[in-house]
Amino acid sequence: MHRGLVADLKLTVDTSTSDERAAVDAVISPDDHAVIHETERLVRGGTERRRDRRHLLLPGLHALQATAGWISPGGMNYLCAALQVPPAEAFGVASFYELFRTDDPGHDQSVHHVCMDTSCHIAGAEEFAQQLESEGKQVHRGPCLGQCERAPARFVQGRNEPDHVPADVPDELFVLPQRAADPDVELRLLQRLGVVDPTSLSSYREHGGYVALARAVEIGPQAVIDAVRAAGLSGRGGAAFPTAIKWQGVADEQGRPKHVIANADESEPGTFKDRHLMEHDPFSLIEGLTLAGLATGAENGWIYIRGEYPLATRRLANAIEQCRTAGLLGADVLGSGHRFDIELRRGAGAYICGEETALMESMAGFRGEPRNKPPFPSTHGLFGEPTAVNNPETLLNALVIVEHGPESFRRVGTEQSPGTRLFCLSGHVATPGVYEVPMGTTLGAVIDLAGGATGTTRAILMGGAAGSFIGADQLDMPLTQGDTRERGTTLGSGVITLFDDSVDFTSLVLRIAEFFKGESCGQCVPCRVGVVRQHEVLVEMSANGGALRNDRNTLIDDMAVAMADASICGLGHTASGAVQSAIRLGLIGSAT
Repeated sequence: MHRGLVADLKLTVDTSTSDERAAVDAVISPDDHAVIHETERLVRGGTERRRDRRHLLLPGLHALQATAGWISPGGMNYLCAALQVPPAEAFGVASFYELFRTDDPGHDQSVHHVCMDTSCHIAGAEEFAQQLESEGKQVHRGPCLGQCERAPARFVQGRNEPDHVPADVPDELFVLPQRAADPDVELRLLQRLGVVDPTSLSSYREHGGYVALARAVEIGPQAVIDAVRAAGLSGRGGAAFPTAIKWQGVADEQGRPKHVIANADESEPGTFKDRHLMEHDPFSLIEGLTLAGLATGAENGWIYIRGEYPLATRRLANAIEQCRTAGLLGADVLGSGHRFDIELRRGAGAYICGEETALMESMAGFRGEPRNKPPFPSTHGLFGEPTAVNNPETLLNALVIVEHGPESFRRVGTEQSPGTRLFCLSGHVATPGVYEVPMGTTLGAVIDLAGGATGTTRAILMGGAAGSFIGADQLDMPLTQGDTRERGTTLGSGVITLFDDSVDFTSLVLRIAEFFKGESCGQCVPCRVGVVRQHEVLVEMSANGGALRNDRNTLIDDMAVAMADASICGLGHTASGAVQSAIRLGLIGSAT
């Protein structure tokens, strides 16, 4: 939704360097600087022009951070003057994100971010961080980096060097990531991974790329939505909302610009499936998002990708440019007469921005805080305009449906949960990685695909930090929304993390509580207070040798009810799930 605008910028006396100005100008052309001098009579055209540039704040902050290693007051002044954004507001945005610094680090080093969550926690993340520090590196201990299959994970935020992940393969290479090993499993979403060259549009088209979009152009927008509805496709990001309903809502809106967004900000600890898709099959996401634009009548496509995915970002940027050159994006997509283009927007490390309204606030240049609903994004989304948001796995499923038909899609899976699903296996499992299986496959069968558990499994975390622990006696559980709900757990974003009996669960669960304490945006009282109190109880429990008093257990339950009932978004609704389930299973807190 449109925000109020403040005319008085109140710039400080700090000045920018030539490098900072050049970095900002590379994002915002000097000819486009929104220099607006307003008197007591506001100039409507000027405020509209300023609003139209506010969404460049996040790219501008990234440019300053990459140039100087931090966002200096002088650099902030120059960016704010260009966009006509009050520095106080811009500082509030910059300080919201994990990857931005607003204090001078006082050194000329890159920052090595080390993940401290779940899979990395049990893989020696703290020891790894200490090793890097002993080598003279600047280390930041932070949340999940989306590299759970190669824990402990590291992301290097460059200063005088590009951002990179040391474990990534060079750009000129493409490798086969782990995928379904069962010959009876038909690969749909992962069929091209390790087969196509992710840097080549011609390679993608040689392996079936753009057949689905050509079919969509042939049958028309409403037929595409009808096919997705008939297939029973639900969102694969965790909420499992029916995709066709979301698309139809946007398609029915008339007279205003429309948007489709690929939510590639997979920040749930334990999740890395979309990273694999984007790194190894980036053109499929471009095609899937274009198909969504055609179906909904949207001309504007966006990919919001987490800032810790530099290889995926480069490959997507390359894919977008090649598709523009080939006429697959632009004024007349594939000869359809439909205008559609895509802009890549890089996040900056905020778990909450995985929530769709927080994501749109972030894209618009504001703090990534969730909105109250209604109104819903289908009518009041990005910039207050109709918007559909889907994660990459969902968009790739739509390609499969349009190319092969809803009946083919329904041949695998179950009646209520059709199709295949990607699962991210990590922790104490033989071969961590991404696996594609039909919906309804049992938990034990998926673990077997990953080579089985290592050690004696004591607990399995389903759905990531926002999910819940279950025991090793649940291996017969079919992996569907309904079956997991009946067992008191969740599929979430497809996370399956195994923990053997060597794990210190008090330390692990305390880290999960610390994660939510750090990632809550603080906007609503139930979540802001609840996650802090939950963490305090677990700190006290740890100090007491792992013992949890009955009144403290009751406090955790009370906080959970308050957060679930009154929080604005899903973070507060699910922040206590792992903690409560760990107590129920006896993993932590023998009550006293």
